[in-house]
Amino acid sequence: MKPIVALVGRPNVGKSTLFNRMAGERLAIVDDTPGTTRDRLVTEAEWTEVYFDVIDTGGIDPTHGGKTPLSIGSADFIQEIRQQALVAVQDADAVLFITDGQTGVTPPDREVAEILRRHQRTVDGQPWPPIFVVVNKCESSAARAAAGEFYELGLGDPHPISALHGTGTGDMLDALVAAFPPDTTTEEDDSVKIAIVGKPNAGKSSLLNRLAGAERAIVSPIPGTTRDAIDTLIEVAGLPVTLIDTAGIRRRGKIEVGVEKYSVLRAFKAIERADVVLLVIDAEAGITAQDTHIAGFILDAWKSCVVLVNKWDAIEKDTYTMEEHSRVVRQELKFMDYVPLLFISAKTGQRVDKVLPLALEVQEERLARLTTSMVNKVLREAMDAQPPQAHAGRPLKIYYGSQIRTDPPTFVLHVNDTKLAHFSYIRYLENQFRKAYGFVGTPIKILVRGHKDK
Repeated sequence: MKPIVALVGRPNVGKSTLFNRMAGERLAIVDDTPGTTRDRLVTEAEWTEVYFDVIDTGGIDPTHGGKTPLSIGSADFIQEIRQQALVAVQDADAVLFITDGQTGVTPPDREVAEILRRHQRTVDGQPWPPIFVVVNKCESSAARAAAGEFYELGLGDPHPISALHGTGTGDMLDALVAAFPPDTTTEEDDSVKIAIVGKPNAGKSSLLNRLAGAERAIVSPIPGTTRDAIDTLIEVAGLPVTLIDTAGIRRRGKIEVGVEKYSVLRAFKAIERADVVLLVIDAEAGITAQDTHIAGFILDAWKSCVVLVNKWDAIEKDTYTMEEHSRVVRQELKFMDYVPLLFISAKTGQRVDKVLPLALEVQEERLARLTTSMVNKVLREAMDAQPPQAHAGRPLKIYYGSQIRTDPPTFVLHVNDTKLAHFSYIRYLENQFRKAYGFVGTPIKILVRGHKDK
């Protein structure tokens, strides 16, 4: 699993600029999925052939109640920063603490430094995770020289940079990747990894307990490959299944109120490790922006998914209740219209017995492979039913296609000109593959190659 680097800092210090620069400097940008409007909070980055994920812990609202701007020294503002910093230091493999070289050290900066120092652990005699003070907006030599004042934060050498122009970012990234731990990935087991994710209080813990307790063959609780997580290994119809728990956001000791609001890191780690993700939605609260953010992580990671609408027992129902809830969820998750929905109650056990069989069915779909003749049969019939529109007088020609991998199912289409392969037509072909062969709950990758491409 790639290391996770968290960006922490108050608004207007240049976090987004640095985030975009780190995303843009990677060698291969492979995610080119149009049609989604959710915010991007995670990106893959690369430096000196070391790959890692950068995540904006996010959630800092520069307004109070959506109306009055918070002053830089206000108690509410500092509390927002503290919560963001706490989540980052708990769950990241490295923290980039972004500050502003133009304004100098501010009260929120001091608060963040204190919370970061206090919550670092000691691993092999070293503080963990490593924290880098990044002093942004240092375009001039005078600003770079003045960055020395950030030594007062007590977090080591400041790294003066200009995220806008790229000045100093190379030295900062050299230090960052040098601090990553060695790859300690253990030999992969052959169990199906199923992650349970969702916003706080959606019922993830209750669902985990119900799923684990419902199976008679509970092998053991085993330490996860992610720090501070616990996986549960069970057997379902003789098949080993690892349930990845993301519910345990609260740790021993005092945890700041509201920390769960920023807890995207733990969900992201679990999604990266999973084969199938169970996205738990609170039926009483309805689907929220946080739910769609997590769904966005699932899609970006090309993971298979089942959406579980939990607490269904608490909803007053009539003949059309489930249909109406389905419509709302489908509308909000329209970028994942292929995922199955299941209405459950972890509290009463309603339909919980269907969860794991459905997840395993989705996993089988993820591993499905079509022969080349099957692929081209779908393509021929699709093009006969709806030929691609010509662009600038030139029609798209698909010579042939093939499936090159599973996990997730990935197809390559060989065409006359990749510029003629409009997104809407590729989406149409994806739907034809689903119509013919299912692929329920799993994303499909379709790559387009020109006849001159190697």
